Amino acid sequence: MRAPFALFCVLLAATAAFSADLKTHTNSIGMEFVLIPAGSFLLEGHGKHASKAYKPEASISKAFYLGKYQVTQEQWAAIMGSSPARFKGRDNPVETVSWDDVQEFIKRLNVKERHRRYRLPTEMEWGLAASGGTGSQFFCIQDPKSWEEVEKSLDAYAWFKKNSGGSTHPVGQKEPNPYGLYDIFGNVWEWVQDWFADLPKARELAEYRGPESGLGRVLRGGSWDHDTRNFPWTNRIRAKPGHRSGYVGFRLALSPEAP
Repeated sequence: MRAPFALFCVLLAATAAFSADLKTHTNSIGMEFVLIPAGSFLLEGHGKHASKAYKPEASISKAFYLGKYQVTQEQWAAIMGSSPARFKGRDNPVETVSWDDVQEFIKRLNVKERHRRYRLPTEMEWGLAASGGTGSQFFCIQDPKSWEEVEKSLDAYAWFKKNSGGSTHPVGQKEPNPYGLYDIFGNVWEWVQDWFADLPKARELAEYRGPESGLGRVLRGGSWDHDTRNFPWTNRIRAKPGHRSGYVGFRLALSPEAP
């Protein structure tokens, strides 16, 4: 009976480690996670629904953990054996990874950590985290008068086309957003869980998740080779799940409770 009891103790300890009362969590390969509280934010209008009148409020009712940093090449290699990244650097974000590749990484990491709580964030979870609790599309500036003002503000927080020098950079070199998340804009686009679709034209989107199928998965946040106009909610992009490029990486979510 010792073996089953020992396994029970391990699982019990793992459950306690993910209590939503803890503000941060660090796993066995050094990935750091920050607790994102439940909340809401405005989508600001986009696509065929873009207008000053269309500003639905998206809401998330349960707290969740999100990676403090984009997943690095060192962390990827610790699970997958090697890094496929174009821009080499142990602390640079891993890129040239597809959505499908990320699912395999998540599967192996969950096995290593003896649970099933790692996953990609939904698009709405990513948006809530990116807003930093400010409720707006840019946490670093309120009511900007021009795009130049936005770009000037973002320079302290993000690597983008005008300041990146044509490559990714080690994570965490810029300033974090109010939730303590680094590179939430820029450096690399981030895969999220959802299939891409036009969002419903509704005033409130509670717990919204993408459709069950589609032609592409959602990418958010912009990259080292993109203008800052790609960063906000006004520009959602998609790519096939098998797509790989030097612009695309990810950060992980961690559920406090087992799925």
